[in-house]
Amino acid sequence: MDGNRMRPSLRPGLRDPSAQTNARNGHGPKSRIYRRTRSAPLANYGPVEAKCVAAVQQRSQSIMHLSFVKVAIFLTVYLGVGTTCFYFVRHQLEGDKTKAVIDAVYFCVVTMTTLGYGDLVPNSTLAKLLACAFVFTGMTLVALILSKAADYLVERQEMFLTKALHGHQKFGPIEVHKEVEPKSVRYKCVTVSILLLVLMASGTIFLATVEKFDFVDAFYCVCCTITSLGYGDKSFSTEAGRVFAVFWILASTTCLAQFFLYIAELNTQHRQKALVNLVLTREVTKVDLEAADLDDDGVVGAAEFVIYKLKEMGKINQEDVRLVMKEFEALDVDQSGTLSIKDVTLAQSS
Repeated sequence: MDGNRMRPSLRPGLRDPSAQTNARNGHGPKSRIYRRTRSAPLANYGPVEAKCVAAVQQRSQSIMHLSFVKVAIFLTVYLGVGTTCFYFVRHQLEGDKTKAVIDAVYFCVVTMTTLGYGDLVPNSTLAKLLACAFVFTGMTLVALILSKAADYLVERQEMFLTKALHGHQKFGPIEVHKEVEPKSVRYKCVTVSILLLVLMASGTIFLATVEKFDFVDAFYCVCCTITSLGYGDKSFSTEAGRVFAVFWILASTTCLAQFFLYIAELNTQHRQKALVNLVLTREVTKVDLEAADLDDDGVVGAAEFVIYKLKEMGKINQEDVRLVMKEFEALDVDQSGTLSIKDVTLAQSS
């Protein structure tokens, strides 16, 4: 292209800055054209956008379901291998015993959650080495469960809660998504809190009725268990108790850890909102305009202003902008400052 030819604006949809200046001086058209960026949030979903959003949400749900299946497979393999190993070294474990298989599964779960009641302990070199291997593997698996399985459960509860609150309305996936998304972390905290209370209550009742603890000791054992404290003075000692413990310990310890993660996430979200509010409410100064003027043409366009504000909010940084512009320039084969299907086709074929 001619080197003396003025390079068009990189912000398609906005008129040339000089034309805008002339318009303000009364020497040109006063209209300004803005084009909606397809990646920007939509105020209202049209038929096409709604179909796209629904497809994205369906794909997201499929990915979450696949992740949940993977977690279930890993957990099954871990418990299967662990139970087999500890079953074969069952004579090298000492403590309060019931049935060999139940004790092996129970010991495997107690090891994975780092609970360490002390009612079953390894007393040989082989058993101790197996316990060391399974405790580290179990901690990794617990972290995976926290990030995948609990999110899947909470998202299902969010869907149910939204439909319950608006039972008189018909909610599809898009409407539920729009209703839940702004309060997602709050819903998760409430849902996990309720689930945690249910688990604590069920554990206390079970220990009081099956293990014959008094109410205080039962509640004390529940608290020691879900926090992985495991003093060892109170634990599940009956056959039925250990079968219950295999499932209850996994659920309660995971739920408590997830609750603390959501509390931290909620606090971070509040701080982020405060920062955004500060950025959007403070007055714009000359220094701001100079910093926002990316192409140094003396005029700040809508795209430049948005980028500057997003950088102030901490949503993006200069490196993000540089990488995006680098991708744009790579796709802009004819160096026109705009992208077309022809540009993308030529860029991909070169």
